[in-house]
Amino acid sequence: MESKSPGCVTPKKSGLTGSARKVKDNAADWHNFMLKWENLNDSAFGAASKIVNLRISNLSYEKMLVDDPSPANENAKDKEELERMCSELVDILESMQQIQMKMEKLTLTFKGVCDLEAFQCRGEAPCPVLFHTWPTSLFYETSQKMSDMFKKEMALKRTIVSEMAHTPDQDLLMVYLSCWLYQPYVDNSIKVLLESMLMETGHRTI
Repeated sequence: MESKSPGCVTPKKSGLTGSARKVKDNAADWHNFMLKWENLNDSAFGAASKIVNLRISNLSYEKMLVDDPSPANENAKDKEELERMCSELVDILESMQQIQMKMEKLTLTFKGVCDLEAFQCRGEAPCPVLFHTWPTSLFYETSQKMSDMFKKEMALKRTIVSEMAHTPDQDLLMVYLSCWLYQPYVDNSIKVLLESMLMETGHRTI
């Protein structure tokens, strides 16, 4: 996912109550969580880039030791910096994990709204549409799709972090870095999904 959505969405005060209020607030939360994720991902990419550069430098240094074992102090500084940057990346990753878990909770909230609606409308005509055209189930399905993307991306990032400081393959290090930046599991369709949800709930003008 390369481009970013506009700034934070603040739930607007309105006469909405009950399920409609909850769904609209959840849509705003989705938007804001995705902004926070992107900001954290940018910070993490900066740390990951420094780690990769240090790893490549260290790999070159290890080869150089065969001919000249003298610059040990310089390599020790690099290792200290590498440990610091790895710790920073892990901290950012944990913050991203918290965001991803909140996305999962939003999806569970949408499911709860759907379950309540199904209970209230059992044996009757179809439940009324909360906003314009979307049935309530579509909010849950959309949230589930987006949540699944971030869950898979989170698993990938954990793998990258566990491997980045140890792999001896420079080409693989560059692949890890590219994967972090371009987030292959966060499909570009997520922008359409989110904006459609924001338009349906009135956060965006139609």
